[in-house]
Amino acid sequence: MAWFLALISMKRTKGGGMMKRFRYLMTMIVFLFAIAVGVIHADDIGQNSDKVTGSVSAGVYNRYIFRGYELSSKSIVIQPSITVSYKGFSAIYWGNIDSDEHPTQSFIPDREGKKSFNESDLTLSYTYSIDKLSLTVGYIYYGTKYADETEEVFLSSSYDILTKPTLTIYRDISSYPGTYINLSFSHSLPVYRDITLDLAASFGYFKGDNAYWKTYKDSTGDYTGKKYNALHDGKLQTGLSIPIAKSVLVQPVVQYWFPLSGKAKRTVDDHSYNPNGHLDNTWVTGVGITFNF
Repeated sequence: MAWFLALISMKRTKGGGMMKRFRYLMTMIVFLFAIAVGVIHADDIGQNSDKVTGSVSAGVYNRYIFRGYELSSKSIVIQPSITVSYKGFSAIYWGNIDSDEHPTQSFIPDREGKKSFNESDLTLSYTYSIDKLSLTVGYIYYGTKYADETEEVFLSSSYDILTKPTLTIYRDISSYPGTYINLSFSHSLPVYRDITLDLAASFGYFKGDNAYWKTYKDSTGDYTGKKYNALHDGKLQTGLSIPIAKSVLVQPVVQYWFPLSGKAKRTVDDHSYNPNGHLDNTWVTGVGITFNF
């Protein structure tokens, strides 16, 4: 969870004070939103109107992978999130805590060898549904300690049939101009009582637009080549959804990430062709717990 890994320009960092202010700001926004919709919900009780819904969750995983980029290694990551929704509007806070930061081909830590709360994201969105078709428009603010903070807008369309195909287009409008397109599929199968087997797959394409995205060129020994543009990342996922109490769900998961093209995994003279780092075949395992309200 959490962004446009283009924003994973690991070459740029922000000060801790700004990050703290950003976290406080996001926390205030999320909780003020929750209070506001809670008041609306209280006024609506007894009138059979739309209800406020939401969730509080936390996941523990062996790696943080975003759009194929490896953003942690040799550590455990903890990813808390809060979601509040009302009449199609949603606000989501998502964070990443790395228990022991280590560098990867896509990641330069701000506190190598130490624990770091290194990312806090805020997503605001609106979804409109027509029969089985759902359209979502939204905005994401990415607060990262290992790269410049950035912003993104997105448009998503999904159709509620078998495999639930979903096409989403993301556009960075701040630090790392570029477009990421993702096509995903998902389906759940009953296993035992309320337990389900959850299957998913996604495939991404990325196109960088500004000078940051120039690729590595052996003739110059630097990032002076054409802008990165490629079939980018793929992900296969399987997991279980296990209700353990009313409104509480435990979800163990296994993911397999892989590059979709030669450009995505390419290295030149031991340098990643992509300025954000090349993609590897990578496994992610972990478990999440969610309380829905």
